[in-house]
Amino acid sequence: MRTVKRYRLAIAILALDLIILAAKPATGRAVFRVTFQNLLQMAQFLPAVFLLLGLLDTWVPRQTVIATLGKRSGLFGICLSIVLGAAAAGPLYAAFPVASTMLMKGASVFNVFVFLGAWANLKIPMSLFELSSMGPKFAFSRWALNVVGIVVIATVMRRLFSDEEVAEMYARQKDLQAPQPGMKTAGSRAERELSKAK
Repeated sequence: MRTVKRYRLAIAILALDLIILAAKPATGRAVFRVTFQNLLQMAQFLPAVFLLLGLLDTWVPRQTVIATLGKRSGLFGICLSIVLGAAAAGPLYAAFPVASTMLMKGASVFNVFVFLGAWANLKIPMSLFELSSMGPKFAFSRWALNVVGIVVIATVMRRLFSDEEVAEMYARQKDLQAPQPGMKTAGSRAERELSKAK
């Protein structure tokens, strides 16, 4: 039952696609074709992302993440979040498993918001392309304005969430790491560390 609840959105979308396929076969085939292409695209990035998550889970102590990206990390935490997001490669959907692991390791919600914003807007390869094609004035101006915008947006978003909602967000990460029924596991290091949080 937990598995059905966890994947209820995907199941609902699949059911809707099947209804479209039954009602309008041509449209339904086009929908499944696009879905298959998207899955292939995801398959190119997700293995590397999960490898990175495994290394982060195993090699980076929770106290290190708390010190560098936690609530009291201050300006250093903001700068590090921007650097991590800007240096990343891959589409935005690959950022969310990383963000989830950051939360499990003790990163603040604010810094995770900054990280996601930097991943979406400050990619270094894109900035290098802008530098060569649009010139340094455009590239550096856009980069600087985006940094300010990301910090402002992250600040506003953090204020929109109550402390209870933030606690629920952290608890959700633990639930995502919970073993499926029937699986025998000692639990990941991140799960054990999250249980010690707060």
